[in-house]
Amino acid sequence: MKGHVRKRGKGWAFVVDVPAGPEGKRRQRWRSGFTTRREAERALAETIGQVHRGEYVERSRLTLGAFLSDEWLPAIRASVRPSTRSSYSMIVRTHIAQRIGGVPLQALQPSHLNAMYAELLAGGRRDGKPLSTRSVRLVHATIRKALGDALRWGRVARKVATLADAPSAGSEQAARRAAMRTWSVAELRAFLATVAHDRLAAAWHLAATTGMRRGELAGLQWRDVDLEAGRIAVRRAIVSVDYAITASETKSGRVRVVELDLGTVAVLRAHRRAQAEERLALGPAYQDRGVVFCREDGEPVHPEQWTRMFRSHAKAAGLPAIRLRDLRHTHASILMAGGVHPKVVQERLGHHSSAFTMDTYAHVMPAMQAEAAAAFAALVDGAQ
Repeated sequence: MKGHVRKRGKGWAFVVDVPAGPEGKRRQRWRSGFTTRREAERALAETIGQVHRGEYVERSRLTLGAFLSDEWLPAIRASVRPSTRSSYSMIVRTHIAQRIGGVPLQALQPSHLNAMYAELLAGGRRDGKPLSTRSVRLVHATIRKALGDALRWGRVARKVATLADAPSAGSEQAARRAAMRTWSVAELRAFLATVAHDRLAAAWHLAATTGMRRGELAGLQWRDVDLEAGRIAVRRAIVSVDYAITASETKSGRVRVVELDLGTVAVLRAHRRAQAEERLALGPAYQDRGVVFCREDGEPVHPEQWTRMFRSHAKAAGLPAIRLRDLRHTHASILMAGGVHPKVVQERLGHHSSAFTMDTYAHVMPAMQAEAAAAFAALVDGAQ
């Protein structure tokens, strides 16, 4: 490894050998602008160390915004799900590019990221209101992924995002629980009674009795429904990517089997008969996509339309306003409050671990703790 310092103009500079390019020829790089010889020598020693460790990165004026939009997003197109890439693109465009997109990629510091996170938490929404902790953590996850790829591609020398202070996971969990609102058993019954004569009543019934996600409900196909055995296989979802619907794997990436009660099986049987009548009535114009819940012409229902319909039905029932995803939380909360083992709840919902399930529905645990204490006392007193 060769390198030396020399006087250049009114300051100092160094020249150093760097790894050969694809053609195998010797390459040298200059750096100038140092005020003293000692500064140049320190910078030379640091560069030589980077070359020896395989950490040397060619100097570039590429900005963070240009790297994200022109290099990173196109490069990951084939390696992530369309919905994931759409989410990354939205986060880059809406939050990152307009705040720190002009910072040179190689000059990016943890302080830049910390300042961005603080700004987002203070007023990162379009209406100027604070962005949720969970959303800011998604921004952090996006920039961490992008800068990790930049390191692998030889664009930067260190993972700046790992040195930044993103909002803690604990605060994210607290924010998630604060946003979660669920219905009581009586309120859920009222909702199901209101939608009993809706064309897609079976969909609302299945969502309430299984805790399926919106996309999973929209993407469910008849080939994955076994009414004789009373179970369904949740293996895919329909998601919105730039408002266009596309089929995708489940959020967890795994197939899960969910058992159905007899009432839900009966509701699905009736729905299948009604769907067959629609298909016969429409004739050749019917587009049979094999989905369980579809429009009158057989085409899938857009995920956003599911959300709008749910809001309308909940309002018609005179119930407290909750999100469609809260119907899933309602299912889980009722199961947990009923003493169903968290492992079973985890498997029905498709969570990655029962610990996550227990943490998410910790608000139900105090009642369960009281019941457990009473049950233990009864057993001990009975033995005595």
